[in-house]
Amino acid sequence: MQRWDRIEAFTEVVRLGTFSAAARHLKVSNSHISRLVGQLENQLDTQLLYRTTRQIRLTDAGALYYEHCRHLLDGFREAEAAINDLQSKPKGVLNLTSATTFGERYIAPLVNDFQCLHPQLEVHMHFTNRQVELIDEGYDIAIRMGVLKDSTLIARRLCERHEYVVGSRTYFEQVPRPHSLAELASHRCLLGSRDSWLFEVHGQRREIRINGRWQANSGPAILDATLKGLGLAQLPDYYVEPYLQSGELISVLDSFQHTDTAVWAVYPRHRHLSPKVRQFVDFLVAHIDERLPVRHYRSASS
Repeated sequence: MQRWDRIEAFTEVVRLGTFSAAARHLKVSNSHISRLVGQLENQLDTQLLYRTTRQIRLTDAGALYYEHCRHLLDGFREAEAAINDLQSKPKGVLNLTSATTFGERYIAPLVNDFQCLHPQLEVHMHFTNRQVELIDEGYDIAIRMGVLKDSTLIARRLCERHEYVVGSRTYFEQVPRPHSLAELASHRCLLGSRDSWLFEVHGQRREIRINGRWQANSGPAILDATLKGLGLAQLPDYYVEPYLQSGELISVLDSFQHTDTAVWAVYPRHRHLSPKVRQFVDFLVAHIDERLPVRHYRSASS
């Protein structure tokens, strides 16, 4: 333990510029600080500081040693702060954004459960299918769907997500079911906010550009049009699984279903994560499966 006392004394002398300032900061005498630094130099068998009556300055060895010691002490302080935060309650404002339908159905109830546990926390939820800029727009956490793009954000996987190409029985009474991606060109396709659908071909992610005469930036609107036989749609599991189970919708092209998609909680990278973000993300990971519907459907071969 004496070694750490000596290192702390040395780094504070360098950081604050004088032995007296370091002594005041550490609440000890000047002579105690001087003695600790001298013991450290004897221990290392090298001079760390040039001392004059007016100033101190680092030797080359002292400068090198200070850089290493400074990072060590920073790490200790962060470790102590992390433990303190682990025991502290979330507080302040939690700003969260999520994709609309999934957020309204599954994320909002969990946010409400979390606030019941932490009523001192203020929560602002914003639902949009637009990918927001977390830092620029002031959000703590975003719930994102599908395949993530590379970024500097931290991502925690919340649950699996699968997308199905589906059509109604009425639709398939009029046209044959497609068995290849090329056959999509001859089908009426219902488009969402993007004009491409995601598939997996020979283990590789592939986006297929889709043409159609119907388009909406609303999942429920696309689902309604699909159920009414207006065409094929690619929709995530939480929209279509009840209808796949009931037989109202039929899944096709299952052998091309992309498997590496999920629901993610993403948040900015910080050296020290706030309790509200860390505890809320941990809460989501622990409880989201309780909110999701039990999945009995297994896609049939196409």
